Amino acid sequence: MNVDHMEARSTFSLSLNVNGTPWSGEVPIEETLLELLRNRLRLTGTKRSCESEVCGACTVLVDNRPVSSCNYLVFEAHEKTVLTIEGVARGDDLDPLQEAFIRNIGAQCGYCTPGQIMAAKALLMNNPHPTREQIAEWLSGNICRCGAYPAIAASILEAAREMQRKTDSL
Repeated sequence: MNVDHMEARSTFSLSLNVNGTPWSGEVPIEETLLELLRNRLRLTGTKRSCESEVCGACTVLVDNRPVSSCNYLVFEAHEKTVLTIEGVARGDDLDPLQEAFIRNIGAQCGYCTPGQIMAAKALLMNNPHPTREQIAEWLSGNICRCGAYPAIAASILEAAREMQRKTDSL
């Protein structure tokens, strides 16, 4: 390949779906999904923290898989579906995970809560009946500086039971 004839691209024409809403536009090739969400779309529930994929505060779902949006380049989400904490509730109806986090005080300072809920949402999509051990393993990349891990696990277990109860009643 002749390098002299290669054009360096500085932007990318992006199309994706965020929380059920299509979005498209030109984005810098180096822009992260976190930057798009917070700066362009003003979805500030996803938190910026470590910026090195170790804390989980920026977790969102891309095609129902948890990703660290701080290091996920936005062009990787082209033609995909992104779910953020803002898209979890349905109008005024909170998701069972959100309700359980409130009831069990799974959110203390609240900074890690959006990432914890998003990781838990992906877990329950993958495994609707997790054990405490499976929860601990699945959320091992999500740090809670308050140490609310027992309340977080209780919240996830309660939400799993509630979701099963709703499924059984259909």
